[in-house]
Amino acid sequence: MTAVKKLLDKITGIEHGFNHIIDAGEIILKDSVLKPMELAQTFIEPQQPYQIRMLGTYLFGALAANNSEALHILEETISNDKNWRVQEMLAKAFDNYCKIKGYENSLPKIKFWLAHNNTNVKRAVTEGLRIWTGRDYFKENPAEAVSLINSNKHTDSIYLAKSIGNSLRDIHKKHKEIVDAEVSNWDLSEKGLAFIHKLIYK
Repeated sequence: MTAVKKLLDKITGIEHGFNHIIDAGEIILKDSVLKPMELAQTFIEPQQPYQIRMLGTYLFGALAANNSEALHILEETISNDKNWRVQEMLAKAFDNYCKIKGYENSLPKIKFWLAHNNTNVKRAVTEGLRIWTGRDYFKENPAEAVSLINSNKHTDSIYLAKSIGNSLRDIHKKHKEIVDAEVSNWDLSEKGLAFIHKLIYK
């Protein structure tokens, strides 16, 4: 456990960024002696520094494709963490889950999370898969990516709306006609839609 403590001491000494968290997670995952699921559960306890909670989140994302409990913890526990950095790692963790499982195979869970009652869960999908059309499956199916992202366009959350607008702007660079067609009938008198529209075309 001394090695783990050194890792934790190292990451808690760094305020910004994600790569050092991911590197620490990979060290834990590759160590045949350590039990990453058990460690992750202790790492996400509320009293832990946010860097350690981020590490726990990363570990659960790596384990989730083969462990339904890990996925459930991401969805129901970590999504309620108040720290924005932890929520950023949740987005990365969900993308990692999709990458390991396969994006097409992950479609049912992607749709489920997009329809979740927790805005952080919806945002984790929308933000985590950016750039959506750079991901396998969605490269060949950009219209489906646009449709999925748009499923939350009537949100009253600025946090989620920003992610939707930025995600659609990403796709618009290579698939202008698809995004233009999707938003062409939007009622821009609706403030939320006008906000997203402005982000797409800024």
